[in-house]
Amino acid sequence: MAWVFGMTIRLGFSLIFMVLSVALAVCGAVALRSKKEIGVPLGRMLFCLIPPVVGNLLIIASATELPATIGCYLYYVGINFTVFGLLRYTLTYCKVDWVSDRLRVFVLSLLGLDILQLLCNIFFHHAFGIERIELYGRPYYRMVPYLPQNLHRVLVYSLLFAVVAVFFTKMLHSSRIHARRYAVIFFTLVVVILWCTFYVVSRTPLDRSMIGYAFFGLMAFYFSLYYKPVRLLNRIMVDISAELPDALYFFDDAGTCIWMNKEGMQLLRLSAGDLDAVPERLKPYLAGSQETDNWTSDVEVENEKGKRYYHLERRTIRDGRGRIDGAFLNVRDDTQARLKLMQEEQRARHDELTGLFTRPYLYHRIRELMAGAGRGEVYDLVFANVSGFKLVNDIFGTAFGDKVLQKIAALLGEIVPAGGVYGRLGGDTFGLFVPDRAFDAERVEALLKDFTVSAGDVEYHVLIHMGAYEVRERGLDVSVMFDRARIACASLQNDYHTHVARYDDAMRVNMVWEQQITGELHNAIKTRQIIPYLQPLVDVSGRVVGAEALVRWNHPEHGFLAPYRFVPIFERNGMIAELDRYMWRCACEQLAEWRDRDLFISVNISPKDFYFMDVAAEIKALTREYDVDPARLCIEITEGVMISDVENKIRILDDLRDAGFVVEMDDFGSGYSSLNMLKNMPIDVIKIDMVFLRNAEDDVKSGKILQNIIHMSTDLNIVPLTEGVETKKQYDDLTQMGCKLFQGYYFAKPMPVGDFEAHYLAA
Repeated sequence: MAWVFGMTIRLGFSLIFMVLSVALAVCGAVALRSKKEIGVPLGRMLFCLIPPVVGNLLIIASATELPATIGCYLYYVGINFTVFGLLRYTLTYCKVDWVSDRLRVFVLSLLGLDILQLLCNIFFHHAFGIERIELYGRPYYRMVPYLPQNLHRVLVYSLLFAVVAVFFTKMLHSSRIHARRYAVIFFTLVVVILWCTFYVVSRTPLDRSMIGYAFFGLMAFYFSLYYKPVRLLNRIMVDISAELPDALYFFDDAGTCIWMNKEGMQLLRLSAGDLDAVPERLKPYLAGSQETDNWTSDVEVENEKGKRYYHLERRTIRDGRGRIDGAFLNVRDDTQARLKLMQEEQRARHDELTGLFTRPYLYHRIRELMAGAGRGEVYDLVFANVSGFKLVNDIFGTAFGDKVLQKIAALLGEIVPAGGVYGRLGGDTFGLFVPDRAFDAERVEALLKDFTVSAGDVEYHVLIHMGAYEVRERGLDVSVMFDRARIACASLQNDYHTHVARYDDAMRVNMVWEQQITGELHNAIKTRQIIPYLQPLVDVSGRVVGAEALVRWNHPEHGFLAPYRFVPIFERNGMIAELDRYMWRCACEQLAEWRDRDLFISVNISPKDFYFMDVAAEIKALTREYDVDPARLCIEITEGVMISDVENKIRILDDLRDAGFVVEMDDFGSGYSSLNMLKNMPIDVIKIDMVFLRNAEDDVKSGKILQNIIHMSTDLNIVPLTEGVETKKQYDDLTQMGCKLFQGYYFAKPMPVGDFEAHYLAA
């Protein structure tokens, strides 16, 4: 009977070991195919467990020495691979790195040496032996350990304790979700180690410790790849829900409220036991909600705290078969976020200083009004500009300038009727969009005529010009409409009596002409369509001593263009600098050809030239290029040059005079001439405007003023030159007054260079 019992036990355990071996192989293959990071180290550990399990199977099942001996080698050598695989798995699973590469190499080296000495036992029998004992009436072979085998056990146990320490540490310091997984593996591994230790210490026959290792491997497979702490997660989710800042309500499939969190109670002013009152209290928040399983909604609720904004989200809960278990409703107080968003929208849509619409939002509102307007409705789009606003800031300061803009904003509120919109386009410009029938130009003129701004002792009359464009083509972009209104506004420049101008076809023609002529300037210079005309300058004896270079354009399509057709355009858009630079070059070319002639040429410098180039450097470079004596090139400026940045302009003119150039002031007496200019300006010649000549024959006062200007300039060593001389009497009178140089139709009109040379240089 003992023999039969022993056979049954051995066969039973052998079957268990075979099943465990197959299970380890299947789980190892599944783990290796997993996409999770832990899959590969887990699969390798499971496959490493198979050799010691098979070895344990051979030891139990064998009735002869050789299979048992082979089982011992598989067992003990396989344990080394298993321990290293377990170590790799532990470090990956617990997200711990090797302390250093040297430690990893050291551990591998120890395990490799141990495997080598175990295999050498085949030849030297130094590590362990095999002894035969009787067990249940049948022979059983077990290992007899020597010192090297005990050292093997010390190495294996050391590494196992290291693994246990890692799991223990992670178990103590991890969150509840992960601590449970670490705890299960930790306690399973401790039980396996104790089980194995029992067999080592007691030397109990029929060693079955690898069942524990195999079971541990299968547990590790499940907890690494498939385990989810559902109950714990549910408990955590309940705790989280209870502490959420949003109001949360859970309903069963019949719509009865079964739970609400603290915020939910506070929102509806209910206690935990008032669940039945929830549906009724929620009605103000559910206004406009959809009759669907899942929906979101934004609602506005008026309560004792005022107007509040809420975001609602409802979700249906279903089981695995798709049946409705219930639903939850999340109510989030969005008041602060909504108010902040509204403030940001307010800032984006309204100018901070004036409170008017910003340019982008004004454009948006204009497009909306045009889209919703009736077919016969006509609108006026108005561009408003403050004339000389920079001067206001410079003289009175930015605080006063800001007040001016705010007063203008209030004024526009009086001008724009209901149904219109208006805003600040930027800086000192504004835009209006009003029904044509409601825009009263005469009333606007009256309002703008007497518009003043006061601050303390300061009172300033603000000049505002408006250009109106009648919108009939609604397909036009708003920016294009404002461009046309801007053109109408620009037509009033420096007009102090008229404040409103309407855009018309003539302005459109001018705009097209301006665009065309601007685009052709570069090519006109390149092909020499633009040429200099020379008007002679004579002295008191009537001898021609020089000429003024005046620009003319011989256009291939439009014929001969007078300067007024294009020069003002280039002065507005800044391209006058390119034109002037070209005229300076032409003058230098001509002076180079007249190298043996004692003649000078006078060239004009526009006020804007100083903004677009280094005037002194450009002119000096040209005289060097053509080897022209600077004294033969007269630099002619207007009074307008000295309106701004006076000190810098004086430095530039001083630089030119020091280089040998003659500096002449043109149109003296026609604009803002003052005795201060004569005193401070570094000039050699003043050109007296012909406005005095028109009245000198009839007006004694004009003659006296003219005579005194000539005498004063002479006393200041400034040469007087009078332009616009048209009669011999004027010439004689000016000569008697002491004028030195003359220019005008009495002597000659401006003429091409060839004609000038033929008339005055032929001899």
